[in-house]
Amino acid sequence: MPAYPLKANLTKRCTVNGESRYCPVVMSANRRIKGHFVLVDGHEEEHREGSFYLEWRVGGKRVRLSVGNDPIEAIEARKKKESELAARANGVPVSTESGNGHRLLADAISAYLDEVQTLKKKKTWQAYNITLQYFQQSCSKNWLEQVDRADVISFIGYLRKEKELSDRSVANKTENLATFLKSVGRGGLLRKNDWPEYTETEPEVYSQDQLNEFFAACTEDEALPLRVLLHSGLREQELMHLYWRDCDFKMHTLRVSHKPDRNWKPKQYREREIPIPDALVEALKAHKAKSNGSCQLVFSTKNCRVVLDHLDHCKAIAERSRQNPDEFWLHKFRATWATSCLRAGVDLRTLMNWGGWSSLESVLRYLKPARSQEARAKVNAITWGD
Repeated sequence: MPAYPLKANLTKRCTVNGESRYCPVVMSANRRIKGHFVLVDGHEEEHREGSFYLEWRVGGKRVRLSVGNDPIEAIEARKKKESELAARANGVPVSTESGNGHRLLADAISAYLDEVQTLKKKKTWQAYNITLQYFQQSCSKNWLEQVDRADVISFIGYLRKEKELSDRSVANKTENLATFLKSVGRGGLLRKNDWPEYTETEPEVYSQDQLNEFFAACTEDEALPLRVLLHSGLREQELMHLYWRDCDFKMHTLRVSHKPDRNWKPKQYREREIPIPDALVEALKAHKAKSNGSCQLVFSTKNCRVVLDHLDHCKAIAERSRQNPDEFWLHKFRATWATSCLRAGVDLRTLMNWGGWSSLESVLRYLKPARSQEARAKVNAITWGD
């Protein structure tokens, strides 16, 4: 009889090029794991993030189980599983009951990420994925039930000192971790004063001079997607997934809508309609007249795929216009649009609907820069008597 009649293979769930993959571990001749090294497309790479997984088959169906991030514990778990499989193959009853009711932290994280990946958008999954990777790197506990307040505090310190993240990023990732812990029955670990704080800054907007110089350096084709952002307040993903059927040239509106064929949904699953100026309507009509009639996307590659490098184009144009590229980014067009709408007298509720915000508090952030211009004009109109 061979030493291992039924094998349990070891893989590691790693992040490769921004995506989660199960990679074979690198084994030595004595069946030991070579640290955190895995095979990625046939090449050895070290990946300290993620968890080791046992894989075996029952009745031809693959079964996969997380066994934590420690290579020594992973190899011991494999030995135990192979002994169990061998015993079962020989008709010996085996109990898999742990007796303590504890769950592996890595297993709980894996199950949670699978759920997020199924129910949420890719960007949401990516945010939780990196947060929980960092938590596993900072936390020495193997069992979920052992995680306590000190581990969360240690995680916050890890983000600040080791990852050197901004206060806002630390706060966001702490919120993500708290959401995970609550979902697995470990909520409420932090006290009121434990939560990281950050200073809420006012949104930055483009000045008219910046925009004039920027668009003067563009060709018509380069300018159009960025003018759409400026005159509609679309988010980057909304621009990328804008279809011609979303453009109502008669009503002068753009629509943000669900795209099942591209597995894309609007933020918070809210479709909406936004009025756009006449000049933008005419520019879009001209663009449609010379575009690929078989492609539904308003802005696409030659193969009718979404354009992924709008930001790169924006930076390049800024540099060409002899302005600082660091002062140009896509979301700043949305902030400028929102502020301009408020300056023009659009009420908060209407702007909230146009922009797809879920709360008035989000819209109120743009009221300060909108009012600052009016305030300056009023202050300058005062007769001070000096």
